[in-house]
Amino acid sequence: IDPEFIVKLREHGALEAVDVAAVHGFPLDWNNWGINEWPAQVRLIEQIAAMPVWVTEVGVSSFGAEEVQAFGIERTCELLCGVQRVYWYSLFDLPSVRAATTRHKESEGSAYYRHFHMGLIKSDLRTPKLALRHFNPRMGICQWFHYEDEQTLEQAVWWLKRLGVRQLRTGLSWADSHIPGAWDWFDRQMRALRPFDVMLTLCFTPPSHGKRPDHTSPPCDAGEYAYFCREVVTRYAPARPRGLIYAPSNDLVLDATV
Repeated sequence: IDPEFIVKLREHGALEAVDVAAVHGFPLDWNNWGINEWPAQVRLIEQIAAMPVWVTEVGVSSFGAEEVQAFGIERTCELLCGVQRVYWYSLFDLPSVRAATTRHKESEGSAYYRHFHMGLIKSDLRTPKLALRHFNPRMGICQWFHYEDEQTLEQAVWWLKRLGVRQLRTGLSWADSHIPGAWDWFDRQMRALRPFDVMLTLCFTPPSHGKRPDHTSPPCDAGEYAYFCREVVTRYAPARPRGLIYAPSNDLVLDATV
């Protein structure tokens, strides 16, 4: 949570195209501020951005103990009850056979391995963790789906319905869109998620299209990314206003981010 970044966006006129400021926070795992500072962090961004703030990603790992995660989700819900939208990361633990999407991988030490223990349900997609008892369905869920991972998608829909979750944040990868047949997978994913209010993050630069050869790089040609965003909007959210799109139930929110 960086107020100077919001100031920079305003200086470049970018806030004129944004309806809501989004923040992420993981104070029990990665941030250098405590969990009880959440209300102050939100107020700070509200004051600087002069617009509503959503907490689009918040979580606590069970890396050390499931009891820590259970405390974290209960306290987070208490502290952020006044925020319009809060998305808990995540529904499922990340399987150990996958790599977490970070800049420095295992060289980050225990900070890296915490990524694998953020879920309310273990990576077998069926075993609840202690924190699930404390989940409040007034919160949304943030859950990523790897390319053509049909099983996780199917189980996520089942669990989200069972838990009474209405709001879901997920993403479509610009990098994945270059794979032959990618749009067929995107179509299947979005059809499966129709029962939910979806916040869709558009992210991940194809390494060959970035100023640096990694997924966090700015694109060499911003127009290529804009074309991808246009294709997503045309396909899944036609006839909507520009910018960060907020609509009521059964509609789509777009978070265009590289």
